[in-house]
Amino acid sequence: MKKKIDKFDLQIMKILAKNSRINYRQLAELLNTTRQRVSRRLEKLEREGIIKKYTIIPDFDRLGYTYVAIGLSLKPGAPVDKIIETLKEDEEIKVIQRAIGYHQLIVHIVAPKNMKEIERKIHELSKKVEGLESYDISFVTDIVKFELV
Repeated sequence: MKKKIDKFDLQIMKILAKNSRINYRQLAELLNTTRQRVSRRLEKLEREGIIKKYTIIPDFDRLGYTYVAIGLSLKPGAPVDKIIETLKEDEEIKVIQRAIGYHQLIVHIVAPKNMKEIERKIHELSKKVEGLESYDISFVTDIVKFELV
C-alpha cells in the first residue's frame, strides 16, 4: 500500500534535498512551525521508507576520479535480481537503477582518471553480468542538477 504524503512533507523534503545538514530548529523556522512537528514528520517519513537516506554529492573531478554511467541491456530471461545482488557487492559501483527501455539496468561507477583503469573496470563489470547483451557508456562531466523532489 502506498503511503500518502502531504504538502508539508513535500516542503520538508525539498528543503532537505537542498541541504540535508539543516537542523530541526532551522527547518521549523523555514516552515513556520515547531521543531516537534518537524521531528514527528521526519520520523514518520523515515519509518515509512519515504526518506531512505541523507547524502552528499561529491565533486568527483576535484577528487581525481571519473564518474561513469553504464546502461546495461540484458538478454530476455536474464536473472535481473541475481545480477543486482552481485553488483551490490562491488564497492566501486555507487548507484544501481532498474530501468524500462533500451537498458534494463543503469550502473554508476567512480573510477580513477586513468583510461586503462576505466577499461579494466568496465571489462570486469561486464563479466559479472549474466545475460549481458550490450552496454553503453557515458562519462559524466558535471552534475548540474540533482533534485528528486
